Amino acid sequence: MKITFNKYQGAGNDFIMIDNRNAIINPEDSILINRMCDRRFGIGADGLILISDHDGADFEMKYFNSDGKLGSMCGNGGRCTAHFALKHGIAGELQKFMAFDGIHEAEVNGDTVRLQMADVNGFQIIEGNYFINTGSPHYMVFTSEIDSINVNEEGKNLRWSPLFAPGGTNVNFVEVHDNGLYIRTFERGVEEETLACGTGVTASAIAAVLKGHFDTGTVSVKARGGNLKVELDLNDQTITNIWLTGPATFVYEGSWEL
Repeated sequence: MKITFNKYQGAGNDFIMIDNRNAIINPEDSILINRMCDRRFGIGADGLILISDHDGADFEMKYFNSDGKLGSMCGNGGRCTAHFALKHGIAGELQKFMAFDGIHEAEVNGDTVRLQMADVNGFQIIEGNYFINTGSPHYMVFTSEIDSINVNEEGKNLRWSPLFAPGGTNVNFVEVHDNGLYIRTFERGVEEETLACGTGVTASAIAAVLKGHFDTGTVSVKARGGNLKVELDLNDQTITNIWLTGPATFVYEGSWEL
């Protein structure tokens, strides 16, 4: 049996998107999902997203890392999901969908998607750096030499540090500029640097505001794969009204033989 998929990318973060409302794909089949995401023997992607029905929302998004395992919230994946849902008539331009960390709203305007992220209630400072959960855990290391960092090596060491056991963490290296941030991310589950990470962009913007680099409002963030922006309000240690905005691009449609 053949299944139809769409390939999407959001600021270089790429995904296999499948309408799974008829339960074509077994979400427990991590071997299949890993094979589909493999860049040499499969379609190739940072992750795979299944769309299913959900009572009380337009749909449910289930995100899987390229290792085949169920992942936590994916910001760029959420934006691509919203674009996919509009393209296939699953939802309209204004959407509400369920994800790993709860209900999200999305606004689709052409190839730009604005996605509401979950509120952040508190944070930690670990060895002088911020650790923030924005639907996925992120550790931010601020630096003035971001282009000289070996992200795969240093990111891997921090990702598996006992400080973050047992689940580990995503790691963001962040450089502050007058007009915004430049970040590079080592993403767990993918286990290497990705061109962008939506929850990482969000966490890095929050950390920059907490450090006093920017006021609340909108923070522009440059990732290796593109530009995004984060809107947020800071109330003591609670961060609310968080919106992640950036590109969501349909790349191609294909089929996979099960």
